[in-house]
Amino acid sequence: MTVHIAIVTDSTADLTPAQAAEAGVRVVPLYVRFGAEEFQAGVDLTTEQFWERLLAAGAPIPTTAAPSPGTFREAFEACFAQGADAIVCPTIGTKLSGTFQSATVAAGSLPGREIHVIDTRSTSMSTGIPALVAAELAATGASPAEVAATVTDRLSDIDLNVAVDTLEYLKKGGRLSAARAALGTVLSVKPIITVRDGEVVMAESPRTRAKARERIIELTTAQPVERVAVLHTPSSTREEVAAFRDAIIARAPGGIDPARVTVGLIGASTGPHLGPNLMGAALLRRR
Repeated sequence: MTVHIAIVTDSTADLTPAQAAEAGVRVVPLYVRFGAEEFQAGVDLTTEQFWERLLAAGAPIPTTAAPSPGTFREAFEACFAQGADAIVCPTIGTKLSGTFQSATVAAGSLPGREIHVIDTRSTSMSTGIPALVAAELAATGASPAEVAATVTDRLSDIDLNVAVDTLEYLKKGGRLSAARAALGTVLSVKPIITVRDGEVVMAESPRTRAKARERIIELTTAQPVERVAVLHTPSSTREEVAAFRDAIIARAPGGIDPARVTVGLIGASTGPHLGPNLMGAALLRRR
């Protein structure tokens, strides 16, 4: 008997609506707040609308909040109502958000239901890629436990490197210490941000935006990769993004299927912590 496995993730995964729909992944939205206004990311605030607000003159720096356990429970119940036998749910890292805890509480409130909540220990497409891997595995007929175990095992093959213009947004969002953020400002660098042991760190500090982007290409193509997600903000031109993607495809050791190198905007759940003028990539190393 075929087991129907539903895949659920959260909006920090930065899956585009098309990606989520094609893979059959349900996305639970985080809350995004601009001052007194609150929105659900991807529901009543699109990625494009988020960036328009963020870049508007005088706009407050937005904040985010995790979904409630009740929101996750509604999503889980909807999956079961639509015929799911089990759920696999990769979420943003527990050190970065309360989202994993909310999903875990929701799963515990549905006794007798098979729900595997996975702490990806990262964010953005480093959470999105595990969700896509889970969807692909589920389609092969693997059991829910096998899907969860394989996704968890593949987390060690995932990396994320993002070049930002400023560390101010990470500092304001509490994702980077004030001392680290001040260091980046004093040095007048274009920091490369990554996630290690579930925490945001400044990995390197190139002097210019061009050098930072070149370094990310080097880091992304240092080993054979089977999937890459290019991440950017609206400040990057179409030509800049295309050149960045093309360089990754051209320099990937052993080659890579261009269809496995996707491009997407940083979304409304991660954008508040990174700010504009950003370029980066999440990758899944080949085994």
